[in-house]
Amino acid sequence: MSAPAINPFIIFFASIITSNMVLSNFLGMCSFISVSNEFKTASGLGKSVTMVMVVTTIINYVIYKFVILPLNLEYLRYVIFIIVIAASVQIIELVMDRYLPDLHIKLGIFLPLITVNCAILGISLFMVIRNYNFWQTLLFGLGSGLGWWLAIATLAAIKEKIGKNKIPKGLEGPGLTFIITGLMALAFIGFSGIFIIQ
Repeated sequence: MSAPAINPFIIFFASIITSNMVLSNFLGMCSFISVSNEFKTASGLGKSVTMVMVVTTIINYVIYKFVILPLNLEYLRYVIFIIVIAASVQIIELVMDRYLPDLHIKLGIFLPLITVNCAILGISLFMVIRNYNFWQTLLFGLGSGLGWWLAIATLAAIKEKIGKNKIPKGLEGPGLTFIITGLMALAFIGFSGIFIIQ
């Protein structure tokens, strides 16, 4: 089965805006909501998630095309994809602990939790389901990571700005986060006529 005839750059822009992993597909919501209180921390997590998405998507593509399919091991793809994701997160965590200790401390438990971020596994599974070629997969992983980063950084920036004002008691915490996320999702989906990849 050949790859769909979609330009990789269309996939790239669509995965940032109209098919955003968190705002359109609702994948990766746990860390998105939990680490969105401070812009600097949220942006750091966004960069880490983007890096993990790109690296794991490429590795999973190569393993899927050149190991899983030829050896007829498709029943093991979930396990293999998760092992690749976990190994990549561990390597990134070690690098951050060594070179960015302040960010590593701020992210705390949420950095290892990137391993179970369903958006990262979702990208590898979408790659398989949609039968993307290498360039489509690469730009899909990069665009999805940048889209996740854009979403969490935007949410954190809005929450920081609103946090300086007096907020009604009932909207403090998760209530305000869900309202902002819903409005952001509506804004992103408003561009759905521009790029279509599904």
